[in-house]
Amino acid sequence: MSDYLVRGMSMDGFVKVVAIRSTELVRRGAQIHGTTPNATAAFGRALTAASMMGNMQKVENGSMTLQIRGDGPIGGIVCVSDPTGNVRGYVINPKVPLVEKYPGKLDVGATVGNGSLTVIRDLQMKEPYVGSVQLVSGEIGDDVTAYFAQSEQTPTACALGVLVDKDMTVKVAGGYLLQLLPGAPEETIDLLEKGIQKAGAVTAMLEKGMTPEDILGAVVGDLGVLFMGTTEVSYKCYCSRQRVTDALISLGRKELAEIRDENKTFPVECQFCDTVYSFTPENISELLEKI
Repeated sequence: MSDYLVRGMSMDGFVKVVAIRSTELVRRGAQIHGTTPNATAAFGRALTAASMMGNMQKVENGSMTLQIRGDGPIGGIVCVSDPTGNVRGYVINPKVPLVEKYPGKLDVGATVGNGSLTVIRDLQMKEPYVGSVQLVSGEIGDDVTAYFAQSEQTPTACALGVLVDKDMTVKVAGGYLLQLLPGAPEETIDLLEKGIQKAGAVTAMLEKGMTPEDILGAVVGDLGVLFMGTTEVSYKCYCSRQRVTDALISLGRKELAEIRDENKTFPVECQFCDTVYSFTPENISELLEKI
């Protein structure tokens, strides 16, 4: 079953909504980086949020980077989304020890700790837009909500869920993002708050087999949803041998000569996926000739 996100509006036109099923992409990210359950939950939530935020940007060839830096054991998380919502990312320390709030409930806040959340939007202009806020809880959903409220002045509700099974694999993952548009009346806000409360935790909805459409129907409640488009998303890395070659050339003549003089094959591993590009001393000599 492919991952996908669905976009829409409340029937009264005052709430922009998006929800995602991200189970497969979170599984892929966890598999690539070999994350332990706490790191899987934190990384998975960040990938899920980044996918929805990237898709909402609507800039061709742009990208959106979500950086979380905390003093918890995970150290930090970086996720990058393309304009479709395909994501890639990495964590600084994937082998986080098990920390639970109570048996069966992973403590993501303690995994991330105190720190900051930064969003870098490449809108294909001269300079990227950068916004940063202090982490509210480290639970990531709350932190994304705070980012939109403080940095982009948009009242937002973001809920994210990753359920890690007993065998350490990802059982389900997904989330939703709701944004109030300017001029939303009190009545809309009240109905939305009631819907969110009644729907409950996103993980429980996903575990019941609810689709992104079902989840939006539940949280938007009596306001009703008008669905406006569905997009398949996946864990997708854009690395290539050419990109790695360009990066090596950018090191400069002196460093490349040192690599060549070691007379060993030089492996370069992509930080976002498990691809390793090998460069022989001959390959490095060719690059030196190009400079």
